[in-house]
Amino acid sequence: MKLTLIGNGIMAQSLARGLIKNHEVEIIGRDIEKLKVIQEKMPQITIKALDDQEDITGKNILFCVKPYALQSVSARLVGNANVLLSILAGTKLESLRKQIKAKHYIRTMPNIAASVQNSMTTITGDNEAKIIAMEIFSSIGQAIWVNTETQLDIATAIAGSGPAYLALVAEALADGAVKAGLERHLSMQLVQGLFSGTSSLLKHSHPAILKDSVMSPGGTTAAGYAELEKAGVRNAMISAVEAAFEKAIELGKK
Repeated sequence: MKLTLIGNGIMAQSLARGLIKNHEVEIIGRDIEKLKVIQEKMPQITIKALDDQEDITGKNILFCVKPYALQSVSARLVGNANVLLSILAGTKLESLRKQIKAKHYIRTMPNIAASVQNSMTTITGDNEAKIIAMEIFSSIGQAIWVNTETQLDIATAIAGSGPAYLALVAEALADGAVKAGLERHLSMQLVQGLFSGTSSLLKHSHPAILKDSVMSPGGTTAAGYAELEKAGVRNAMISAVEAAFEKAIELGKK
């Protein structure tokens, strides 16, 4: 399947890197020099500078610009796309329909793990395009369909923003090991293995059960866990998801 990505930022590049294994990928952007650099890293893609009258007729468009650029970029798109798949956080289907012409509209929120075909992607939109959307995003990881845009905005706060939260946790764990006296490269190797192994366990066990299986009475894990609770880590994570969700709602109103 041929896919046209409009936008050349980090998320667009992550998607392209994962999609080229199973799809024909074209990237259209406003900075041709940046596009050339991207093509050097991914020779399989084709690139094109965005025209003032860019014809998207019949194309499967992955719209990957920043939400604030929707109006300026959409003003340069002409024709009627086959399907428009938007990754713009908070941008409602109604807004997309008003500014870009397509047969079908999809909102989706992948994450940067798309680059290694391990994205957790949430999708919603026109049921007529559900099959094609699920096919595209299942090729770069796991994909789930939700029934409302509100559900997608909540999912964005977890799967879309979540890599940044987990990266903070990973960095902090490694810093803790370094503080205790372990070399940085060993600390990072341990954290990488920890995240990989825990991810596998979470597929088969509830987090509470997993936590209890590790935390023996009066042990080292219990001591460390008590410090996390004292510092309010659980509440901070809940608040982070809530704040990201509220930001998505705010973006949708602009």
